[in-house]
Amino acid sequence: MSKEPRKLPFDCEILDAGPVEVQNPYSGEKYTLEPDAVAVYDTIKGAESMGIHKIVQQGCDWFREHEPRAYMVLLD
Repeated sequence: MSKEPRKLPFDCEILDAGPVEVQNPYSGEKYTLEPDAVAVYDTIKGAESMGIHKIVQQGCDWFREHEPRAYMVLLD
């Protein structure tokens, strides 16, 4: 039984075929994300670096809803 794809908070490209371990650049903690969550995370980090607060907020809201534990490790 396959999982139904989650609706992403914005357009982003899913590049990975399987789960990826992501490291919080500040705490060093790691969390394994599904490919869709990696795409959202990467978009959040890019938007942070460019000061695009709306995208950061939309992505963080998505993480709090769909990946609350990953949010606490990687983005909180």
